[in-house]
Amino acid sequence: MKKVSFAEFGGPGVLHVVDAEEPHAGPGQIRVAVRAAGVNPVDWRIREGQKLGAHPVELPSGVGLDAAGVVDEVGEGVDEVEVGDHVFGEGFSTCAEFAVLSAWARMPEGLTFEEAAGYPSVVETALRIIREVGVQAGQTLLVSGASGGVGSAVLQIARDRGITVIGTAGTANQDYLRSLGAVATTYGEGWVERVRQLGHVDAALDLAGSGVIRELVELAGNPRKVISIADLGAPELGVRFSGVAGSVPEALAVAADLISRGELHIPVEKSYTLAEAAAAHIDSQAGHTRGRRVIVV
Repeated sequence: MKKVSFAEFGGPGVLHVVDAEEPHAGPGQIRVAVRAAGVNPVDWRIREGQKLGAHPVELPSGVGLDAAGVVDEVGEGVDEVEVGDHVFGEGFSTCAEFAVLSAWARMPEGLTFEEAAGYPSVVETALRIIREVGVQAGQTLLVSGASGGVGSAVLQIARDRGITVIGTAGTANQDYLRSLGAVATTYGEGWVERVRQLGHVDAALDLAGSGVIRELVELAGNPRKVISIADLGAPELGVRFSGVAGSVPEALAVAADLISRGELHIPVEKSYTLAEAAAAHIDSQAGHTRGRRVIVV
């Protein structure tokens, strides 16, 4: 089979499409014929060799954690899905023609493989950091870098839970943030004062890693009320860096419920082929994403 792999840590140029042996489902796992794989910032962080506290890597390594596809092999002890079912979930080396998943759910009706592939990691991350930052219904959450995949999920999950969100993004994404229920404002010079004028902030999330941790702490009033998923230097300022995944099956169940109720939709901004994996990583790392990027197999 074909898969995207890298034999050394480094820039996007280390990614290559290689011939590899097909993986097989072990106990409690399933294998899917991959139709689409999600592209997440964690993918290029792993490729660069960043120490994230999770996702241990042995070289050579495959790429990708999220996938949507058709079940074609069911491991021992798995009885809730059958060969031929359409599922989305999380595994490893998902940028490939076949991948083994350790967590999955049936795709909600009407969802395409491309759309489904973008949900697992971003919804898990969004649920985790909302929980960790401790924001509750009736409070206000500030989200820095709100237009990407995780931001899109945070905004919609918060809206469903009665949490007000102030989101920062570029000028081109202001209407997009408003469409997801956020109070939108731009980043750049004067952004702190613009946020203050929008109201009191109870907690804040850094999703972009753009060097704004001090300002987020100032606005939230306490470093314990700020979480970052993008700035590895955040702990130096007393802010938690959240990089270890929580319950993916729970996240998939929440995602399926929200999607089925029409309360969660994350658009696919751009699709790539396996051969374009390096370009997908370059675009993901550049930021300014509206929604998700996926690789179509």
